[in-house]
Amino acid sequence: MRLLLIHTGGTIGMAPGPSGLSPMDGLVEAALSERLPPGIAPSTHIFAPLLDSSDVGPAHWNEMLAVIRAHPDVPVIVTHGTDTMAFTGAALSQALAGEARRVILCGSMIPLGGDGDAEGNLALAIEAALGPAEEGVWLAFAGRLMPAAGLVKRDSHAADAFRSLPQPKCQSPLRRFFAPRRLAVLTLTPGLPPAFLRSALSTLEGAVLRVFGSGTMMDDRELLDVLTGAVRAGQRIRAVSQCETGGLEPGVYQASAGLWSTGIENGGNETPEAALIHLWLN
Repeated sequence: MRLLLIHTGGTIGMAPGPSGLSPMDGLVEAALSERLPPGIAPSTHIFAPLLDSSDVGPAHWNEMLAVIRAHPDVPVIVTHGTDTMAFTGAALSQALAGEARRVILCGSMIPLGGDGDAEGNLALAIEAALGPAEEGVWLAFAGRLMPAAGLVKRDSHAADAFRSLPQPKCQSPLRRFFAPRRLAVLTLTPGLPPAFLRSALSTLEGAVLRVFGSGTMMDDRELLDVLTGAVRAGQRIRAVSQCETGGLEPGVYQASAGLWSTGIENGGNETPEAALIHLWLN
């Protein structure tokens, strides 16, 4: 049996330093080797430098994808920080759709050796990678194996920090890597100045727009004109709900009519992270 470890960094492989927790070379690799069944010598790809996940972005997703594809038919464990785990989960889930891979994401809220959750999460990741788990991208965390396509980090400190929201089945994307694109997640708020939205969109190629409830926004003609103008100019704007669950349902409220008249896309039940990756790859 073969196994590939991609260690990007994150709390699971950190140790205390003079300025707080920072990555420690060799910690994750040693912990993995100690827990593997006899006869398995994993291949490894260690990011250099190791990253706090707040620094992870499209170039790093491309690095992960390239390494995964260079090891066909090999199960993969990716150790990663928790702050952007939801973005990486969506990125790998969508980019690898249809490729019949098994990828297990793993991180922790407390580092290895800290009498916390790291050891248990790593053991679960090994079990899932080497066992009969389904194909796809998963997160091993807090005793559960969760689909990684719709992760939400719900707590900044608790060991049970994540939940997984059901997402539409990942279709094979038009693009398999992340090209440089100017995309962002924007949020509607009461009193949002139209000039701000216009300025933000003028710097972007597309955006995810977090709207109210099941798909409503304020009755502000200038804001609606900004969105309409952006869509007509070729920008892709994909709407998702600010609510964690429930998704969008155009037409339920009269207050949704203006929003959907602008021509923006309906992201349905997608998380903001999943919607952003959809724009990136399609």
